[in-house]
Amino acid sequence: MPTPTTFAARPLVGTGFFLGFALGGFFDGILLHQILQWHHLLSSVDAAQDMRLQILADGLFHALMYVIAAIALYQLWRRRAALTRADAGRTLWGMALVGFGSWHMIDAVVSHWVTGIHRVKVDSPQPLLWDLAWFVVFGVLPVLAGWWVRRNGPDTAEGGPGEASARRGRHAAASLGLAVLVAVPMAALPAGDNDQVTVLFAPGVTPAQAFNALARVDARVLWVDRSGGMWAVKMPEYASAWGLYRDGAMLVSQSGMAFGCFNWIKGATGERPGATRPA
Repeated sequence: MPTPTTFAARPLVGTGFFLGFALGGFFDGILLHQILQWHHLLSSVDAAQDMRLQILADGLFHALMYVIAAIALYQLWRRRAALTRADAGRTLWGMALVGFGSWHMIDAVVSHWVTGIHRVKVDSPQPLLWDLAWFVVFGVLPVLAGWWVRRNGPDTAEGGPGEASARRGRHAAASLGLAVLVAVPMAALPAGDNDQVTVLFAPGVTPAQAFNALARVDARVLWVDRSGGMWAVKMPEYASAWGLYRDGAMLVSQSGMAFGCFNWIKGATGERPGATRPA
């Protein structure tokens, strides 16, 4: 049973939860949007099949995760005095697991089943199986594990703070803070194929104008969406993105403005709704 000191680190409960919640969102975005490319945030929304809207939604999703992560890190800094309390380490770890799992459970219920804006694996013949597996493995199990750690972790039997407990609290804070700080730039990393570039042109730029702009920088077209607004190309090393911006590009993924999912659009290796390939 928990001792009277079990819940001494209550100020860290919300902090740990939101650190884990942000990490859950980053995990989802980095793995499913960027690496596996199983879905976009609005993959199943018929009215948002324009890839510009899909990318905008993914970018806003990552921006929200940045805000939550920043708030959680600020809370951690403000409540650093609580890290010396007896149960600080297990409170942070336990609530981080609860937050991580809660993100996936909420995402499953709201995004997969209630609104239906996407599924875990949108091109699967059995999307519900993927949804349920993801819900259990990355939602239910982390929440249960976090609840157990919160109540039965190594600090439960501590009679007081002590140096060992203080170290555990500081180590937990440092580890979770570092995990968030690593996840933030990972969500904005470009693809490994550095000469493959995603170019998004502003509304009003015709496909012919876009093609001519790409031709002027000797870009080789790999893929273009049906609207003619988004292009996946290979650009030579000497090519400059600024010429494309002058010709109406809103985003060139190798520039300093590249964020997250902008770089992970499938080109010659896969199709997207509304996508075509050059002849």
